[in-house]
Amino acid sequence: MSRASVRKNVLETNRYLNEKDKSSQSFLSRHLKKIYPIGLNRSNSSLSLSSLSLSLSLSQNSNDSSLTEPTSPLDHKISLALRLIRPPERRSGVTAPFPRNVRSAQNLNIQPGSPTPSDGGELRRCNWITKSSGMFSYEVYVSFHDECWGVPVYDDRQLFELLAMSGMLMDYNWTEILKRKQLYREAFAEFDPNSVAKMGDAEVEEISSNKAMMLAESRVRCIIDNAKCILKVAGEFGSFSNYMWSYVNHKPTINRFKHPRNVPLRTPKAEVISKDLQRRGFRFVGPVIVYSFMQAAGLTIDHLVDCYRYDECTNLAERPWRHI
Repeated sequence: MSRASVRKNVLETNRYLNEKDKSSQSFLSRHLKKIYPIGLNRSNSSLSLSSLSLSLSLSQNSNDSSLTEPTSPLDHKISLALRLIRPPERRSGVTAPFPRNVRSAQNLNIQPGSPTPSDGGELRRCNWITKSSGMFSYEVYVSFHDECWGVPVYDDRQLFELLAMSGMLMDYNWTEILKRKQLYREAFAEFDPNSVAKMGDAEVEEISSNKAMMLAESRVRCIIDNAKCILKVAGEFGSFSNYMWSYVNHKPTINRFKHPRNVPLRTPKAEVISKDLQRRGFRFVGPVIVYSFMQAAGLTIDHLVDCYRYDECTNLAERPWRHI
């Protein structure tokens, strides 16, 4: 075979291969438009590959099945090739949903100490509020805890009443005293210091002989003597309230006790007040009684921090002080 014929055959073979390559590229481009509608440029850059991968993932999420289902063996091979060059998907962390019975206090807008589904809807109170003394006594004590104990008091009558009942703690507990509170109010003229200070032997005999109140004669005379002392203090300081609140700079002391064992029976401040009260003629006003009085009258906030009344009494204590 001559050299010219050999050269001719080589040129025809190259021409045939070039035409076949062009037809394959046009066929590939035509089918890739199903996945990448804007066309596919010849580029090996990571941007092109990532763009192709993104369009493929979008087409897989599409409801149009013509974009993802191969229509021929060649389409199937192209789809496999695209999956190979697609970068691996990053799985985002999936957090398991909360159980239905476990919910965030923030989402439910639950305040500390407020009723929750787990505790049957009962308010969380200080730990010493128990039902051991009977339902009626429990309800009386709960009412006192929820409405009075720790609420700042500025009225002389109310302070006199709390001082008298605190003095009775030497003989009884709060529950027993509170059950008879209405009887005490009737006997001592709603604890008006002016009226009580005028009581004589007849009133003392009548009150001490009342078995329902269970007050000894010495206790009755003590309350009458303290009423007289309150009037003297009010004459000097303007009111008994002004005298008492001056010891705490007219603002309640806010404590943050977590456990009942942290709550003291007496404090140095109570000892100072006790000494001055005794100096002025008051009776049954030892440091322990005085501190119980300070707790009840809101001069000190001793609700436990997890008690629902803690925040409420604290808010009252942080108001600008006004003498009522």
